Amino acid sequence: MTPRDASDANDNRWSDLDRPPLNAAALRRALVREGGLWSQVDVVQRTGSTNSDLVDRAAKGEAREGAVLIAEEQTAGRGRLDRQWTAPPRSGLFFSILLNPTEVPVARWGWLPLLTGVAVATGLSRSAGVDTALKWPNDLLVTVGGEERKTGGILAERAGDDGVVIGVGVNVSLRADELPVPQAGSLALAGATGTDRDPILRGVLRSLEQWYVKWRRTGGDPAASGLQETYAAGCATLGRVVRAELPGDRSISGEAVAVDGDGRLVLATENGVQEPVGAGDIVHLRPA
Repeated sequence: MTPRDASDANDNRWSDLDRPPLNAAALRRALVREGGLWSQVDVVQRTGSTNSDLVDRAAKGEAREGAVLIAEEQTAGRGRLDRQWTAPPRSGLFFSILLNPTEVPVARWGWLPLLTGVAVATGLSRSAGVDTALKWPNDLLVTVGGEERKTGGILAERAGDDGVVIGVGVNVSLRADELPVPQAGSLALAGATGTDRDPILRGVLRSLEQWYVKWRRTGGDPAASGLQETYAAGCATLGRVVRAELPGDRSISGEAVAVDGDGRLVLATENGVQEPVGAGDIVHLRPA
């Protein structure tokens, strides 16, 4: 199926009146401006993966830095380790952005998913009134009925030699009977002040622009930009005993004590060694 702009004709446009479609034209007017980061904003009714589509557009020269691609429905949305991400149409925000941080050393590009987490959490707090925490490295957590639930995730992929596509998925209006797994949540279930996706998306993208510009101006320095400190302050993983499930079927357990200058999670193990973890799944074993 060829993706279509969601502002165009859509057979099921008003099939769920609690979930109106995004207004692509209004989003462009609000976000695309001279001198700003966002260069184009496209909304498609349905596609497999916005990340795959935007990586492909970048490879063909059809997208430049600041391109935003949003889907009302993803049929092949992916999380880390190629896990599937599914949700009903228009129930969340599923989008990807293209960045070209060429003035930042490539060694610091690993901070981009963490930067996105900080920016999305900040944007959700402002626009939806929901306190959102971060689970290292790229999960967005909310509290539902006193329990920690995952309401979103972030996936970064290289796009050529000088580009990075970052995908974001956030469950906005999912009801309890629509959750894909019991551990999932949504902004609505977490008590959001509203679930109108247009202002929520604008708030998130404005927050992303602010953080990215600040980070880029400091050459990607996580300390000078305030990113490292802010991430640590909002990270629900720090101070907890966790298990890191690493590539190669290896795992280590310990207390998560810091996020270092490379964005790695530092674990203090039982034998007194501090071990940085750069990749892997983190399981929270008990509360802080």
